[in-house]
Amino acid sequence: MSDLAAPAEATALDVARVRRDFPILDREVHGKPLIYLDNAATSQTPIQVIDCLDDYYRRLNANIHRGLHTLADEATAAFEGSRDKVRDFLGAADRREIVFTRGTTEAINLVVNGWGRAHLRAGDEVLVSRMEHHSNIVPWQLLAEELGIVIRVIPVDERGVLDLAAYRALFSERTKLVAVTHVSNAFGTINPVRELAEEAHRHGALILVDGAQATPHQVVDVQALGADFYAFSGHKVYGPTGIGVLYGRLELLEAMRPWQGGGEMIATVSFEAGTTYAPVPHKFEAGTPAIAEGVALGAALDWVTATGLDAIGAWEAQLLARATQGVSRIDGLRLLGTAPDKAGVLSFVVEGAHAQDIGLLIDQLGVAIRTGHHCAQPLLAQFGVDATCRASFAAYNTLDEVDTFVAALERVIGMVR
Repeated sequence: MSDLAAPAEATALDVARVRRDFPILDREVHGKPLIYLDNAATSQTPIQVIDCLDDYYRRLNANIHRGLHTLADEATAAFEGSRDKVRDFLGAADRREIVFTRGTTEAINLVVNGWGRAHLRAGDEVLVSRMEHHSNIVPWQLLAEELGIVIRVIPVDERGVLDLAAYRALFSERTKLVAVTHVSNAFGTINPVRELAEEAHRHGALILVDGAQATPHQVVDVQALGADFYAFSGHKVYGPTGIGVLYGRLELLEAMRPWQGGGEMIATVSFEAGTTYAPVPHKFEAGTPAIAEGVALGAALDWVTATGLDAIGAWEAQLLARATQGVSRIDGLRLLGTAPDKAGVLSFVVEGAHAQDIGLLIDQLGVAIRTGHHCAQPLLAQFGVDATCRASFAAYNTLDEVDTFVAALERVIGMVR
C-alpha cells in the first residue's frame, strides 16, 4: 500500500474501541496525555494479554511437559495451545514447524548456529540486504569469521527499496541462503518476499525472513511467501517481551542439530551411550521456556486476529499518510525511506538539529518517538546519517495524535534551531 494513499476500508477499524483495550494510553507524561509513537520498537499490550499473564500466575503456574499433576498439565495445554495459534497465524503446515524463542534475534541465531554451521563451508555465500537489523547481520558476520563464508550485500536505492536487478545478479553457484527483512524497521519498506524467495529457490538457495516488523501490520502466510525460515517477536505484535518464534520448514528443522543443550530438548542422556534428542520443535527449546509469555503470546494473536490485520494495516496507512503530509511541510526536514510500499514507519532528520535533542524535547510534550540508528547502521550510513527520528504507528494511534505530533515537532524544531 502507498505511503500517501489510504485504502477506503481504513474506516473499518473502530479505533475508539481498540484504545479501550490499552490501559497505558490513559496515563500522562510530563503532564501531557501520552502519545506513543514508538511501536516499531515495542507495541503496547492490550488488557486481554495483561489479564492472561495475571491469570497464568494466579491459576496455572507450573513447569510444563513432564509434570503429572493438574497444574503442570493445564500449563502445558495452555503453552502448546499457543503453538497452535502461532501455526494458524503464520499459515504454517504443521505445529512442529513452530519453535518458541526469546525473540527474533534468538530465532535468527538459531538458524545461523543450527543450520549454518552444519551446511555452510568456506567460500559459500549468504546474501544479506543492506537494510537489515543488526540481528540479521552480526550473527552471519560471526559465522563468517569462523567458517570463512562470504557475505554479499543486496543494495538499496535512494528510496530505501531493494535493488532487485542487483539482487538477481548476486547469485552464484556458491549462494546458499538469503537473509532479508520482510519490513524495514528503520524505513518501513515492505520487501517483495515471495519474489525474493522464488529467485533464491531457483538458484537452490534457502531464504530466512526477519518478520518482526511485518506481523503487526499485515497477514503473513509463510507457505504462500515461500519462506524457509521466518522469525518474529511477541513484543512487537501486542504481546509480552521475552517470547518470539522461529518458523522453519519441517524437513529443515528435522535435519538441524540443536543449538543449545539442557533440559527438555533431550530424549535420553547417558555418559556411556551419549545423548539422543527430542523431536522438533522441542529439541530447539532447551530449558524452562518463557511459559507465561508463551501463553500470553497466544492471547495477543487472538486479539490481533479478532481486530483484523487488514483493518489494522489500512488504518496505519492512513496515519502514515497524514504524518507524511504533515512533516513534509516543515522546512529543513528530510524524510528517509520513500518506498511506494511501506508499513507505518516515518523516519526523518532535521537540518541543524540532532535527533537525540528532538527526541528528548518532544518527550516533554508527551510524545514518545525513537531516535538513534535503530540497529540499522549500514542502511543509515548509505544515506549519510548516523541517527534519525522515527515515529511508528499502531492500531490504537489516532489522526488527532498524528496532528499533535506534527505540531509538537514544529515547536521543538523551533527551539533547537
